[in-house]
Amino acid sequence: MKKILVIDDDAKARKLYRVILEQAGYVIWEAPGAPEGIRLAETEKVDLIILDIHLPEMDGISAVRILKAYGPTKHIPVVVVTALAMPGDREMVLAAGADAYLAKPIKRNELLQVVRDFLEGERKVAE
Repeated sequence: MKKILVIDDDAKARKLYRVILEQAGYVIWEAPGAPEGIRLAETEKVDLIILDIHLPEMDGISAVRILKAYGPTKHIPVVVVTALAMPGDREMVLAAGADAYLAKPIKRNELLQVVRDFLEGERKVAE
């Protein structure tokens, strides 16, 4: 089964992702912050990362840059999500190396479609 890492400081959001994605057959790993999430991405060989942009300690943009610069994690698709979508956010997130961008509140079908597109090979990781 494919493994998805959810990095979000909001426990309710992590639970929502877990429910949606486990029902779809995925194994879920969770991290409340970027440093822990980056460590899990390096050690657990996850297939996709869902990353909140607004995190304590390290923001999502910095986390994307680290994940995409480092050998073992640079090939992992990163889907960045945010509750505070501002003009230009999408472009900034994608320029940092994210592979997709979703605005909260997350729509179940939209989330599952993006996840499936990456994990079933219909959508490629940004180079």
